[in-house]
Amino acid sequence: MTFLRPAHALFAATALLAVAAAPVPGEQTRWREEAERAVITRDTWGIAHVIGQSDADAVFGATYAQAEDDFSRIEANYLTALGRTAEAEGEGAIWADLRQRLYVDPVDLQAQYRASPDWLQRLMTAWADGLNYYLATHPQVHPKVLTHFEPWMALSFTEGSIGGDIERISLAELAAFYGGAKIAVAAEDVGPVPREPRGSNGIAIAPKNTVDGHALLLINPHTSFYFRSELQMTSGEGLNAYGASTWGQFFIYQGFNEQAGWMHTSSGVDNIDEFAEQTALTRSGRFYVYGKDVRPYRTKQVTLAYRLPDGTLASRSFTTYASHHGPIVAERGGKWIAEALMWKPVPALEQSWLRTKAHDLASYMQVAERQANSSNDTLFADAKGEIAYLHPQFVPVRDDRFDYTHAVDGADPATDWNGLHTVASLPNAINPGTGWVRNTNDWPWSAAGPDSPKAKNYPRYMDQFGPNQRGVHADLLLTGHRDFTPQRLIAAAYDSYLPAFAELIPPLVKAYDALPTSDPRRAKLAEPIATLKAWDYRWGADSVATTLGVLWGGQMWRDAGSFIQSEQINVPAAIATHVSADRKLAALGEAVDQLNRDFGDWRVGWGKINRFQRIDDAIAPNFDDTKPSIPVPFTSAQWGSLASFGAKPYSNTRKLYGSSGNSFVAVVEFGPKLRAWAVTAGGESGDPISPHFNDQATRYAKGALRPVYFYPDDLANHVEQRYRPGNVPLPTRTQ
Repeated sequence: MTFLRPAHALFAATALLAVAAAPVPGEQTRWREEAERAVITRDTWGIAHVIGQSDADAVFGATYAQAEDDFSRIEANYLTALGRTAEAEGEGAIWADLRQRLYVDPVDLQAQYRASPDWLQRLMTAWADGLNYYLATHPQVHPKVLTHFEPWMALSFTEGSIGGDIERISLAELAAFYGGAKIAVAAEDVGPVPREPRGSNGIAIAPKNTVDGHALLLINPHTSFYFRSELQMTSGEGLNAYGASTWGQFFIYQGFNEQAGWMHTSSGVDNIDEFAEQTALTRSGRFYVYGKDVRPYRTKQVTLAYRLPDGTLASRSFTTYASHHGPIVAERGGKWIAEALMWKPVPALEQSWLRTKAHDLASYMQVAERQANSSNDTLFADAKGEIAYLHPQFVPVRDDRFDYTHAVDGADPATDWNGLHTVASLPNAINPGTGWVRNTNDWPWSAAGPDSPKAKNYPRYMDQFGPNQRGVHADLLLTGHRDFTPQRLIAAAYDSYLPAFAELIPPLVKAYDALPTSDPRRAKLAEPIATLKAWDYRWGADSVATTLGVLWGGQMWRDAGSFIQSEQINVPAAIATHVSADRKLAALGEAVDQLNRDFGDWRVGWGKINRFQRIDDAIAPNFDDTKPSIPVPFTSAQWGSLASFGAKPYSNTRKLYGSSGNSFVAVVEFGPKLRAWAVTAGGESGDPISPHFNDQATRYAKGALRPVYFYPDDLANHVEQRYRPGNVPLPTRTQ
């Protein structure tokens, strides 16, 4: 492979980098016409309710409203998606950009845009127009890189999850392969720092298990905070969707319309595979072995710009390689590693949009036949009373003799993907007899209790996660209960039980009881052990046992981190089985010492150190013990808390501050008239001076969901402002 060292003045060398800031002739006229067909109503929480004459008009208005709330996050998402972050952040981001550009080719995306259906092109054009009109009407906003958006760019970011499939590719290995470089790896990726679980909870309850005979849906994504906006989009073409929309995307990712709702959870399905290619270099180029033949690698030149400390741009060029399995991303043991994953931008964007207009399970399943959802389970409920757990629809057919959790032999044709499993053949749970379905980022084999799909009937690559403690917790709350109301489902979503500690504390107590009477640890740990022994394993803001238990568990999580992460083992189970009795006791002593050192006494209520704080608009959050913060009673999802709050201390803090977990939480009731309640971490706006920057923080910490103003009549008495894009004010009473 070849690569060039940094060189100046190459910004205009590629089509990707030649982005014009000036509007194309005729664009501004089109923008103004679109703005006349869209109305944005902000409710008293600052949430945008957008109405457009057409779907495209609604997209225009919604995208404009998103940009008003947090343009910087929109731009950051598209710099990531387009492989252009280094243009803003410098050469250190070039490897993530290269990883993205192995798949994202601007010329190819432009061609796919031109070949896409007319209706989708209209939506993509409206999306770009909304962003460009925002920039044109807000000259005080200075993008870091993207001064003009093109419709085809929407195809680079079609799936709203917290982490795309591509993030599974190791940047360290990629840098070593293409640049001979050694880069720093995040501590959480190698073990010393525990990785906070990413994922979500979803629960759907059938009418027979509810008091009023209406289906219920819990939407509980666990992401980094402020990852999505809360939004309603309505049009004269039948669109009326409400929920969480990832910054910069023009569809509701987690949400509902009047007749149906959908919740996505990160899946354990194996949908990304590595193939080890046997490589040979000849006079004709590089080849790889496939069966009895050799095949040439496909090569592509990729030029990436990056910002220098003085603000100017330089660039580097790479020759990238790909086999028929996928791009080459690493070298191990003398073999090149090709990465196979889903890359279907047009079907993926179609599926993400069309499901927001599904009116029942049958229409939702029809959209799913595009098979462009690769990494998300879905929990579904509708006004007909149907519920479902749906497995990701992009699942390649493979020979189950091979272990695809590791790189397989790319030279053996038997390891190849052989099309996709049909949607009907996947481990779905549709209208189960239990009357409920759920997923907590665990395996599908417990999605509906005894009515779940059976693992023996499916290939092992249908799941790599196994069970988890949140699943144990959810089963306790759902099994045998037929008296659900929306309020009881909200209460279940914030139930305080921590099942992991019911598994972890008894062995600790046993280890303590086995100590000789002369052992000095008996005196030091007597009170902490008594506190934990009396604990009911429930979190609470005033609970000293929660503080002690979580900090103690965290000490052992660090010890076992790298092993757990590499083997994808459930953390509490690994602690219980792999950590010795002596280490369990030592970790408790360390937790006590830490609390005494940092707070003067180990008897500290959980809410005093577990805090929510939002003090600025930085994408990488900043925290400060001297500034106001709010106590949060719930814990990391790792310990089985359905309500998730991933918190840790920072270099300048003693308290723990959350930056991920519960982000958007909603409960929906599909009755004759839809009812919904929701809360968002912090607030809708990313502007620190906005009243909606942090106005939901207290509700968030208490799990106090607010009513959703879904219908015009609901919204009418809660209007803060009403205007057209371009900030043209309108009367506050909705028409």
